[in-house]
Amino acid sequence: MGKIVSITNQKGGVGKTTTAVSLAYQLAEEGKKTLFVDIDPQANGTSSFGINKRSIQQSVYEVLIGACGIRDAIMTTKYPKVDVLPTNMNLAGAEIEMVSMDNREGLLKAALNTVRHLYDYIIIDCPPSLSLLTLNALNASNSVIIPLQPEYLALEGVSQLVNTIKLVKKRYNPSLYIEGVLLTMYDGRMNVTLQVANEIKKYFGNKVYKTVIARNVRLSEAPSHGVPVQIYDRYSKGALAYREMTREFLQRNEVQG
Repeated sequence: MGKIVSITNQKGGVGKTTTAVSLAYQLAEEGKKTLFVDIDPQANGTSSFGINKRSIQQSVYEVLIGACGIRDAIMTTKYPKVDVLPTNMNLAGAEIEMVSMDNREGLLKAALNTVRHLYDYIIIDCPPSLSLLTLNALNASNSVIIPLQPEYLALEGVSQLVNTIKLVKKRYNPSLYIEGVLLTMYDGRMNVTLQVANEIKKYFGNKVYKTVIARNVRLSEAPSHGVPVQIYDRYSKGALAYREMTREFLQRNEVQG
């Protein structure tokens, strides 16, 4: 039964989608059958796997509102062992339709439960907001990875996110836990980075990955080419860091298993 992991942070621009795409791709490269689920209406994750979001006929939107089955919407990619449940701008209006539906916070969970036995890992890229879509992702997940830029404003936002996770755990998903915290856009030359990183480590302890993702131009260039960074520049600092982070993720999961 595949493990479901949400990549979430309500603050945009922290490398959330890059983390979700890079982790999903690297898990596949490490031999794990992986499903990437894009529930961010911006659909940048979908594009990063080379899928034209404007030509999608069936997406996570149709799955959530019951217009098609999840197996009809999942797309294979040109990369072995990684499939994508894509999205497009239609998803932006989904929450309005979902509000009146039964089990509105469990729609994604119900859909994923029918295919999770086909995968080792399911990685969900959440929208940069604490919305009904994010609630669906957290409700469906075993765990959460929080990409966090080490700056002072990030500390304020993360406490709100942690409270949301606690609330979901209490009301809907008792087994949900924080898998890890990943420091992104890291610049070790800046005192503020080091200070905030230390605060984050005090708060989250051993949940913080040893691997940090440094600022790297290749990471920001890769999505515009419609490929994960490991394909765009295999030996860039960004690609190597996500390879290391994925192996750390797998090591932790094998220890837990």
